[in-house]
Amino acid sequence: MAQENQKLKLLHLVRLFHEETDPDHGLTMPQIIEYLAARGIAAERKAIYRDIEALRSFGLDIGTLPRRPVEYALVKRSFSQPELLLLADAVQGSRFLTQAKSDSLVRSLKTLGSRHQARSLAKRTHVEGRVRTQNESVFSHVDCIHEALRERRKVSFKYFKYGPGKKRVLQHDGKPYVETPVHLVYSDGFYYLITYNDKHADLATYRVDRMSSLMITDEPSTRNEVIASFDVAEHERRAFGMYRGDPVPLTLLVRDDAMSGVIDRFGRDVTATPADEGWTRVAVTAMESPVLFGWLAQFGDAVVVEKPTALARAYAAHLRAILDAHGLAEEDGAPDEKAADAPGVPAGRDEEGGAA
Repeated sequence: MAQENQKLKLLHLVRLFHEETDPDHGLTMPQIIEYLAARGIAAERKAIYRDIEALRSFGLDIGTLPRRPVEYALVKRSFSQPELLLLADAVQGSRFLTQAKSDSLVRSLKTLGSRHQARSLAKRTHVEGRVRTQNESVFSHVDCIHEALRERRKVSFKYFKYGPGKKRVLQHDGKPYVETPVHLVYSDGFYYLITYNDKHADLATYRVDRMSSLMITDEPSTRNEVIASFDVAEHERRAFGMYRGDPVPLTLLVRDDAMSGVIDRFGRDVTATPADEGWTRVAVTAMESPVLFGWLAQFGDAVVVEKPTALARAYAAHLRAILDAHGLAEEDGAPDEKAADAPGVPAGRDEEGGAA
């Protein structure tokens, strides 16, 4: 038995250094000898020195900490503590994960650090009010989609939305969709699958956590210029909430206090030119959708749609419809005093000079 334990000595040392040490916590030689003895392994200092050198030769970065007495520790591993904290935050803040799956993943992350580092992962910030998905199969769906993309085969799935009574309502009369997977995108806490639909000869977007009965078919994926030229980075820059729509060049008048929000959304590469004092004229491209209007509305009168006129009118109609729904619509013809303060948009007229 003692001989069998000796054969396991190196493995016990690997576990000891991985679980109990890190750049801030080490073990003295007596502590290492005591750990091995508790597992029925007799060891002398010289033998352990040789074992440590063997582990270093194998690739473990075991160093000595500048303390008295000298302590030995695994000073570098696949993920540093700040990286583990970042990963734990990302997992705990992901809406596409159920609470059970989130907790399970954080437990797995803890095994990548020492016992001391694992304690810090358990004290991460709680994301207040974060509503999580109710679909436990998202994890397996993502794996299935990646496999379909690798094998270039179509996927079949049913798709649901929530209706009255919080019940799932299958779309497409309950019949499965069979489409070519183009790209998997993670956006605003959810996974989305962008597909190509042969019948409509166009791209479509689906929330992965709203899929059911997902499977890979034997039918090869469609190949065409639309799929080959699809630029997911450009799509994400233009789309809001993954809503599809026609790309529209916009000219926005942005007040100084709202400029950071515009840069956060569109990046620093946007074309920006000075307008009147305190305002900047910004040129961007976005897909027209209700989510775009919601994004604009958060800035109130600090962001004004200058061009195109059609989208500015659609946005105004969207806001009026909200007021109507709440019984708060102003009388027709009531002046908008704040709009008159925006540069380049005289009250009561559009940017082309015609009557508003």
